[in-house]
Amino acid sequence: MGKAKFISALVLSAFSSMAFAEDISGTWKNIDDKTGSSKAVLEIRQESNGTYTAKVVKVTPRPGYTPKDTCIDCPAPYTNKPILGMDVLKGLKHEEGLNYSGGKIIDPLSGKIYSTKAKMSANGKRLTLRGYVGVSALGRSQTWIRQE
Repeated sequence: MGKAKFISALVLSAFSSMAFAEDISGTWKNIDDKTGSSKAVLEIRQESNGTYTAKVVKVTPRPGYTPKDTCIDCPAPYTNKPILGMDVLKGLKHEEGLNYSGGKIIDPLSGKIYSTKAKMSANGKRLTLRGYVGVSALGRSQTWIRQE
């Protein structure tokens, strides 16, 4: 009987670690693909429909750059809204394994909205987002690092 309990515990722990690896909820720091520095800290939450939304919870100051306070060039409903507290990523859905797709992300600095897909690293500490218009191959990638 002891062996059966051990195997059950092993199976349950494997499932719980897989569930954790698939859950992208939490706090993340984005790393700009061009400068290598962080622009913001974001909080990802899971909505009641199972999709994920990311909100800007901190704008990171960078040398030689004064952050914008509002989304000036953004389309409605983002026009002139504060960037801090803004939901910049919406509708991201878990596909299978560590893959997510179907999201839309806005760049509050340019006002452009991109289709988004993402892939979580196996250890759950990095999320690589791909923003694109039309074809994914023509987009840009950005890494988000999970904050403990």
